[in-house]
Amino acid sequence: MTYHISLAEIHQLLLENHLLKELIVDKNWYYTYPETLPTKEFTQLSYDSRVADGQTLFFCKGLNFKAEFLAQATTLGVQAYVSEVYYEENTAIAFIVTDIRAAMAILAQHFYQYPQDRLVKIAITGTKGKTTTAYFTHQLLSAALGERVALFSSEETILDGKTRQSSSLSTPEALVLYEQMAKAVENNVTHLVMEVSSQAYKTKRVYGLTFEVGIFLNIGHDHISPIEHPTFEDYLYCKRQLIMHSQQMIVHQDIPYFDLLAQTCQQAQVAMLTFGVKQGDYRITGNSQHSFQLQRQQTSTIESFELALLGTFNFDNATAALLAARSVCPIDTLTAQKALKQTVVPGRMNLFHLPNGAVVLVDYAHNYLSLQAVSQCARQLRPSGQLIIVTGSAGGKALSRRPDIGRALTEFADIAILTADDPNFEEVSDIIAEIKAVMPANQIVYEIEDRHEAITKALSLANSEDVVILAGKGNEQTMKIKGKAVPYQSDIQFVQHWQQKG
Repeated sequence: MTYHISLAEIHQLLLENHLLKELIVDKNWYYTYPETLPTKEFTQLSYDSRVADGQTLFFCKGLNFKAEFLAQATTLGVQAYVSEVYYEENTAIAFIVTDIRAAMAILAQHFYQYPQDRLVKIAITGTKGKTTTAYFTHQLLSAALGERVALFSSEETILDGKTRQSSSLSTPEALVLYEQMAKAVENNVTHLVMEVSSQAYKTKRVYGLTFEVGIFLNIGHDHISPIEHPTFEDYLYCKRQLIMHSQQMIVHQDIPYFDLLAQTCQQAQVAMLTFGVKQGDYRITGNSQHSFQLQRQQTSTIESFELALLGTFNFDNATAALLAARSVCPIDTLTAQKALKQTVVPGRMNLFHLPNGAVVLVDYAHNYLSLQAVSQCARQLRPSGQLIIVTGSAGGKALSRRPDIGRALTEFADIAILTADDPNFEEVSDIIAEIKAVMPANQIVYEIEDRHEAITKALSLANSEDVVILAGKGNEQTMKIKGKAVPYQSDIQFVQHWQQKG
């Protein structure tokens, strides 16, 4: 399907949404639309100067945007751009706006014919568990509706209900987000399950979107850095935006700041359904690492569920998914039981047994809350053995995560092995030093920068009763180094190869 937007439509939309500062044509400045402007339509939206032509409306966005990017785009044929900055030397028609990210969202919605209005949308936020909950929700709705459910997650994207492709962000940029929604609608998809990160609200990727159901899983200190959130208050505030942009909320009642979330729901007049182990409209009782019961407090109805995924913390994720899915679609107990038991997530709580009897858990755990959850699961699996944790922290972001990881290792690991985890432009040794700085001197710590060597050390140290946790990378097959995605044998593949060697 071909989509299009005209110069006149761009002007009108920016004007209506109070985003237009001025329209500049041949160095003449306008606020109203000039009648002398020739008719022009665009059939592509882009912020990538390498993907542009004469039919492209170009967006100048990002802290690192440079004038030469626009120059490159105009060389390729671009005739109009949207920007917060006027580039006087450039001859293209300029729409100067107050907020480039809001403008991107507004124009993308119109360009793709408002696909969000033809989708029932479930959004998931939280410090941990977003991807797993998204997979549970997608599986539940697919069981009830068939191949009519799209998925936008940090791991995979599904636009036709069945075909999986790798994702690059938890929540795509606005231009990509609405393009994917439009493709889903073209594929006769009716429902969408998506992760919504704090950065999605911080950078207005979901500007103007209202979700039928929002899920708030948990909150902890994470993503605090100069390029993400300056403070925890800002991080939590951005997370809370989901409440103001949802028609109904599913909220974990046992978590910190629940009262604030409840007050926000009340003030915004958003209906709220709660769950938890200690409190909530629905109460969770764990039977084992794989099975739990869910009791509805109002009627005392009890349902039993079994998961393929390991870990009692996944009971929270499965419950949130079930309540959300049932809010938009009838799902009986038997269908729910089958769907939840069939759900698997690449790189999440993948369990392996070594030839000597030791257990290995591979997981994306990358902050205090997720390391705590995986470690507690490991202790329950092997209470008498040692817990060996291999981890690191990503370079250039979430700087507050590093001392938190050190604190988690101090509390939960018998042996810690610090290594690389997407160091990007930072030195692995510097990141390791920041993690180690909060750990006591008597803690057993190995510093091994090469991740495969670090994993080899951990597997070699493990005895029959021990558990090894490989945290942070999951199923990822690249390592971010100096701005490039370098091919990397995933932690899962490495462990499988180790098993085969015997």
